[in-house]
Amino acid sequence: MQTQERTGTHVEMRTDRSFVNKLFQYLFYVQFLLITVLVLVLTVRGVLSAAHTHHFHPKKWYVPVLSSTACAGIIGFAWQELTCFNPSRMVKATFWLSPLLSCAFGILLISIETPGGVAASVIALVSSVIQSLYACWVSPRFQHANRIVTVSIAHHPPKVKAMVFLSIIISTVYLASLMSGIGGATATATEIDTLFIFLILGSLTWTMQIVKNMMLVTVSHIKYMQFASGTQVDFKTAVRNSAKYSMGSICMGSIFIPVLGVIRGSAQGVNLVSGDADEFMCSANCCSGVASRLVAYGNRWGFVQVGVYNKGIVQASTDTWEMFRRLGMEKLINSDLTSSFCLLSGVAAGSICALVGGSWALLIHKAYATEVSLYTFLIGYFMSRVAMAWIQASVAAYYVAYAENPQSQQFDSTIPDYIREIERSQVQHSQELFRTAHVESML
Repeated sequence: MQTQERTGTHVEMRTDRSFVNKLFQYLFYVQFLLITVLVLVLTVRGVLSAAHTHHFHPKKWYVPVLSSTACAGIIGFAWQELTCFNPSRMVKATFWLSPLLSCAFGILLISIETPGGVAASVIALVSSVIQSLYACWVSPRFQHANRIVTVSIAHHPPKVKAMVFLSIIISTVYLASLMSGIGGATATATEIDTLFIFLILGSLTWTMQIVKNMMLVTVSHIKYMQFASGTQVDFKTAVRNSAKYSMGSICMGSIFIPVLGVIRGSAQGVNLVSGDADEFMCSANCCSGVASRLVAYGNRWGFVQVGVYNKGIVQASTDTWEMFRRLGMEKLINSDLTSSFCLLSGVAAGSICALVGGSWALLIHKAYATEVSLYTFLIGYFMSRVAMAWIQASVAAYYVAYAENPQSQQFDSTIPDYIREIERSQVQHSQELFRTAHVESML
């Protein structure tokens, strides 16, 4: 196994920063500046428009949205605190609460009785059913998820909670400012304003992904060094290195990894639905091949090496996945529930914020209820993802550090035990398939 030399408490960083990474970094800065100007213009225009017309009621729009934004920050911080305090209960609670809250969100949208609300409610209710079925399907894996989260977040960096709190404060201010711009566009409600709203939402999505992944890169760097060699990296140094050396890769990965994740998830869904049906076998195999190739070129585990070795996100993802493949950890990584746990935490938090903001708007001004519900859902979702990023980073660092040196005394038997459990279940599944095929041949 190839190892990288370390000096002191730092890993030697490669200084090559590709043109593509720089391009994405500068693209992010430019769009952030342009969106900031756009938000300021829309906010001022909305205030002036509201003063001269009575079509828009600022208090009835802004109060539910901004209150839900503050609520999102509180929920996000509380959620990660509860996870840190009792990972076992929070993992189980999240997998069962998320579908219930999504269902409640869907019912709220139906009660608003608008075409957009009904359409969104269908998505929310279908999502609730899918989440429930998924929770039932993966429930045997809860024990390992509890164990890996508990082991990974033990002895967390002393300043990580301060960074989470600061990130939530900054995100709250940022999201509130964007909502003020969307409110300004809503006040005039022209066709071009609709385009502005979509541009702002696109910027919001990319920026919050970057904030989350910046946290992931920084914390995974610190936790990796802790797991790999027992050394402590200064928190400020890790933050500075992430901002200085890894920003381009973070900006690029924040676009492509979610997109690749959706494509891969869809491919896995096709593979799961097709089962053993001959007429779908070719399509399923094709989708499975696409999924396996995509994950090698872009995955969240690569962010660990982005922070530690200053690699580009594609190279880091490829190298990390090759390590997993070499050690036979692919099935283990694919069965990990950490990302699902963090995702459903975001869905649950978003649903709570949507219920707060949407119900409030429904009571004081029904016409605003649908859009307020959808905006506040996005706010709650992304705020929770930012708050939970350090937990996901800790788990990622644990897996990557183990893959680089599985014989290290820093690790217990958590991963080997689960690998053996997966192998036993595969043997049992193969035996069941053989017996079934034998019985069918006898008939």
